[in-house]
Amino acid sequence: MNFDAMSVDEMWQLHEEISRVLAVRLTSEKQALEKRLAGLRGEKEIRRLEPAEQPPLKGSSHTRRKYPRVFPKYQNPSTPSETWSGRGKQPRWLAAALENGHTIEEFVIGISKTNRNRRRKK
Repeated sequence: MNFDAMSVDEMWQLHEEISRVLAVRLTSEKQALEKRLAGLRGEKEIRRLEPAEQPPLKGSSHTRRKYPRVFPKYQNPSTPSETWSGRGKQPRWLAAALENGHTIEEFVIGISKTNRNRRRKK
């Protein structure tokens, strides 16, 4: 095919024809792959699932266990709204303070400054 000799209309018709053929081939390939996957899973019937209906991941078929709310144990004294429960990754403010020589006991919620000083002296 000589694309340089073709007009824009002819090229557009060719584009539309290629798009139709590709769409048909892609859907038939997808159906064949779905049949093969269903056979590997041991399913008898192939269902078409919407994205919202996707099955849960392996190992997560049951409902998630409810855990009690975890209250914060540590608080940033310079910004009291920044708290940490002690679970998960340490917040940046706490990691920076620990690198500067502070101890984690200094940030415990509910301990007065006099108690903090006593803990530091031990």
